[in-house]
Amino acid sequence: MSITKIKILCRLEFRTLVKMYGCQLCFTPMIMADSFVQSLKARHNEFVTNTDDKPLIVQFAAKNVNDFVSAAELISPESVQLCKNLEACGVSFLTVHGRTVKERSEPVNTNAIRSIVDSVDIPVIANGDIKSLNDCFHLNELTKCKGVMAARGILQNPAMFSGLEKTPLSCVQNWVDLCCKSDVQFQCYHHHLVFMLEKVLSKKERNTFNFLKTFDQVNNYLSEKLSISIPTATKTKNCHVEYSDVQDGSYFKSKILQTSEFEDCLYDTFLFN
Repeated sequence: MSITKIKILCRLEFRTLVKMYGCQLCFTPMIMADSFVQSLKARHNEFVTNTDDKPLIVQFAAKNVNDFVSAAELISPESVQLCKNLEACGVSFLTVHGRTVKERSEPVNTNAIRSIVDSVDIPVIANGDIKSLNDCFHLNELTKCKGVMAARGILQNPAMFSGLEKTPLSCVQNWVDLCCKSDVQFQCYHHHLVFMLEKVLSKKERNTFNFLKTFDQVNNYLSEKLSISIPTATKTKNCHVEYSDVQDGSYFKSKILQTSEFEDCLYDTFLFN
């Protein structure tokens, strides 16, 4: 099972948390390739990882091939092999959300996903209406997909892939511990807790918690109302990737120039055997 791209909400700390509860593959938020290539500040802000943050798929949105390739080369320690794989144009798997843009409020179209599964030989990861582990197996049964992806469901319950129906307080504790060791921003810290505690707090309690404004206010609430232990902040060093000054990517760019047919190619997941 995997968790999907939701801007600002699939940072390193949350990826670490969901892997404690059965998530097997994570994706970064969607990163704008042009800004990533041009700005060191953007790279440090958008892509932070550590040695345990694997497997990980980094997502780039790009207006052109060169920005996409340059950004990919910056984060890939094996850029030559990456380029050769891309050159072969071999897609490893597909992720399919079973709705069109106009169907945001409609049930997921399982027939459409099944049609895609039956039409290709590569694995298909299905996405849509995943709010529990049972939903994962149900979608797999209907579509014969090889994996299931979740977004809002796993925000509300990061332990969903482990089979738990709502966020356990142990998961909230793990989130607090992870964030106290990092430089996570308040908006990200609080926003995740708002999602996690939706089924834990009453409506009146949510109306109070959701409008807290500082780390101290949030931590005091968690400690007093939920008996969450607030550790002393001790930062853990994460990996800001070191980038080479050379950004030319000459190997792959030369291949692009050799063909007029090259096209621009532009979610995290529970996998079935």
